[in-house]
Amino acid sequence: MRHRVYGRTLGRKTNHRIAMFRNMAVSLFTHGQITTTLPKAKSVQPFVEKLISAAKKGDLASRRRVIAKLGGDKWNIPDEEADGVERNKYGELKSAPRITKHLFDDIAPRYAERDGGYTRIIKLGKHRIGDGADLVVLQLVGDEDGPQVGGKFSRRREKANRRMDFAAKRRKGEGKADDAEETKADEAETSTAVADPPETESEATEAQANDAESTEESKD
Repeated sequence: MRHRVYGRTLGRKTNHRIAMFRNMAVSLFTHGQITTTLPKAKSVQPFVEKLISAAKKGDLASRRRVIAKLGGDKWNIPDEEADGVERNKYGELKSAPRITKHLFDDIAPRYAERDGGYTRIIKLGKHRIGDGADLVVLQLVGDEDGPQVGGKFSRRREKANRRMDFAAKRRKGEGKADDAEETKADEAETSTAVADPPETESEATEAQANDAESTEESKD
């Protein structure tokens, strides 16, 4: 029984699990988002948010606490062309910006007015080849302008969108048909009115008199 045992083991020993959380946190702070499985994302999310909350304080004790949680002041290498990244002639890394400085100076000030909830989990609707685990994106809140989520819509959503488009075209076609019928009816009324103009009272009276005279002449 696991009474009062917090957290997921994720099939790893304690030291392996802690090292994995540290690497995932460094990658998240470096790139703004990472793609992982849903259990891993839910497990590392509290670890990351506690580091950001400590970095918001900005004092020396908090800095030392964050370094201890990360297992040392790691390097921050977003890409090979970043400023401050130096390598020797063999391609080995000599120096680079530190992740703690990036966390305290760049990331933490963004959430100065926010009490928790610094990350979000976005389900991609995809499965990992092999074990079929659900893949998600763990992303820092506020990085909407950065790397976008590359997930796919579900087939159910695609079918619903196709049905909505078809219904909209159908409604649009019916509206055009109704307008065409009304236009034809108006044109027919106009043509009838032009072909048979209404007679005035005097013309009608003269026509009746002429009919009466022609009738009398035929009788005679």
